[in-house]
Amino acid sequence: MDSSLIIVLAVVAVVLVGVVIWLVLRRSSGSITKAAPPVAPSEPKPAAPGKQSALRDRLSRSRSALTASLGGLFGAASLDDSVWDDLEDALVAADVGPGTASEIVAGVQERKPTTGDDARVALEEELESVLERSDRGLNLSSHPSIVVMVGVNGTGKTTSIAKIAKHLVDEGNTVVLGAADTFRAAADAQLRTWGDRVGVPVVSGDQGSDPASVAYDAYAMAAKAQADVVIIDTAGRLHSQSNLMDELRKVIRVLDREAGTIDEVLLVLDGTVGQNGIAQAHAFTEAVGVTGIVLTKLDGTARGGVAIAVERDLDIPVKLIGVGEGMDDLIPFEPVAFVEALVAE
Repeated sequence: MDSSLIIVLAVVAVVLVGVVIWLVLRRSSGSITKAAPPVAPSEPKPAAPGKQSALRDRLSRSRSALTASLGGLFGAASLDDSVWDDLEDALVAADVGPGTASEIVAGVQERKPTTGDDARVALEEELESVLERSDRGLNLSSHPSIVVMVGVNGTGKTTSIAKIAKHLVDEGNTVVLGAADTFRAAADAQLRTWGDRVGVPVVSGDQGSDPASVAYDAYAMAAKAQADVVIIDTAGRLHSQSNLMDELRKVIRVLDREAGTIDEVLLVLDGTVGQNGIAQAHAFTEAVGVTGIVLTKLDGTARGGVAIAVERDLDIPVKLIGVGEGMDDLIPFEPVAFVEALVAE
């Protein structure tokens, strides 16, 4: 064999080996990683002290309102019937909901606490038991995974999308955003601004165009680019607006038909509206099969108990909570940390 040919073949072989090694290293480094569904432990551990203190600060309005009542109740000389009635009233005031509050108080009584400290511990355990479940992580098992964000106007839906996208990007995922809110003027521009900040592409359409078409285009782009996740923004709408709810159903149908499944339909609720959000949640769940709740603005309300009410009434997990305006202030909902931030001494 000609010596020059042998040299050429050797060079080609070295190059091929180098390419294979580069691909292996790139895959292992997480440049484009498939988002796996987080698995919550069956018995979640309390948050670290620093994290717990920060959460208490963020939930200070709810905490102050509730602990002011609990301090007087559990400091009473005896745990008589009036204490239990007042405890139920305190929970209702925190927007836990009348039915849930009654069940929680009954559960506390069944534990037969003899002191105020015992009653407080029993209350924490009862609240945690209401929130006990293991499916709080975002389900991102497809490729690309599809997350559709729904809700009424003013809940913080678009900013929540940006925060989720940032979190996913920080974890090494590639993300595409779909601006399927073609109803609100400049909605796509707002999402594109957030996309630029996070560093992810945004697929949009003309104002007034078919939202389902934009959602399809976003999914198609994500699939072609082999992105890990596509997040679809939809127009805010009241649950009573039947024509807009029909439009939302169409978005879901088109994505389900093209992809075969939708990984998450996340309903964004404003925590400051309290029990009024429950009716919204029922309507959206019936219309599009909500799989998880994003509860925003909990740092600005004394109604933090609505997180408990939502889960109890809907049997849908609260997956993320908003505790501030910063990009890192949309955090996973951890029941033990949340309950301790509200009621622990």
